[in-house]
Order: sequence, then structure tokens, then C-alpha cells
Amino acid sequence: MSKTDKPLVLSPHLVSPKGAELSEFEFAMIVCWNAFTRWLEKGASATDSGDMTFIDVVVLHQLKHRAKNKKVADICFVLNFDDVHVVTYSLKKLVAAGLAIGEKVGKEVLYRTTDAGEAAIESYRQIREQCLMSNVDESMNAHFRELANSLGNLSSLYERAARSASSLR
Repeated sequence: MSKTDKPLVLSPHLVSPKGAELSEFEFAMIVCWNAFTRWLEKGASATDSGDMTFIDVVVLHQLKHRAKNKKVADICFVLNFDDVHVVTYSLKKLVAAGLAIGEKVGKEVLYRTTDAGEAAIESYRQIREQCLMSNVDESMNAHFRELANSLGNLSSLYERAARSASSLR
């Protein structure tokens, strides 16, 4: 990398002598994450289902996944959320909005989408097709699969680093 070809990073003080590429990726991931969460919120808002945060949107879609009732712990596990309270609060909002319902089974509460939740998800799918997928070229699909695999590997890298950092206290 030449002096004129400086890396675009959020935190130059964190750039490792091993290479700036990871810092460049982290900055791009932050910007992409913010764009993605904005899309989730705006896409959901266009369904007229009320104000939803990105967590509300992903929790609602997770409830529909495989049409199987879900425990809070299952949702947290799949979405890699550590904070159960965030998911619980989201579920309370979705139930209050009539998009989800919780049913007590033994000591557990199992959640699923309601008919209104199903309609909101279908509306979101149509908006996603119109606003997002209409801009996706089929030639990009292989690249998306490669990115998904890379992000999975990076998630493992960051999880290991988080566990290592936890043991330093």
C-alpha cells in the first residue's frame, strides 16, 4: 500500500502492523450494518405495521421461520443475541401490536406470528422485492453466497476473540 493509498478506517489507532485490511473491513461492516438496519426499519415501516426497530423486524421474521413456535432462548440463540431482555421487549411490542402471540406451555412461553403478523411479513416481502431485489443482478448471487460464508467465518473469529477478551478480566 503506497502512502497515497491510505486505508479507509474508522480507527487508525487500531490498525495492526499485520495489515490494515481488517480495519478497512470493520469500517465497511459498520457502515453496511447501519445501512442494513435502516433498510429493515424503513422496509417494515412501509408495511404500515407501526414503528419497528431492526430487532423487532428480525424477531418477527424469526417467528415465521419454519412455522414453528419459538421460545425466547431459541430466538436469542439463532440471532446470536446475548441480551435476552432485548428480545423479550421486542416480543412484548410485537404482541401488543397484534403481530405475534405468546402461549404458555408448561413453564415456557412459545411465540408465533398472528394472521396480522403473517400479513405484515408478506407485505414486507413484496416491498423487499420492489425496493431491494429489483436492484440485484442475478450475477451477484454467487458473490452473496461467498460473502455469507466469509461473514460466518468472521463471526467465529470475533466470537473467539470475545471469549479470549472475557478471560482477561
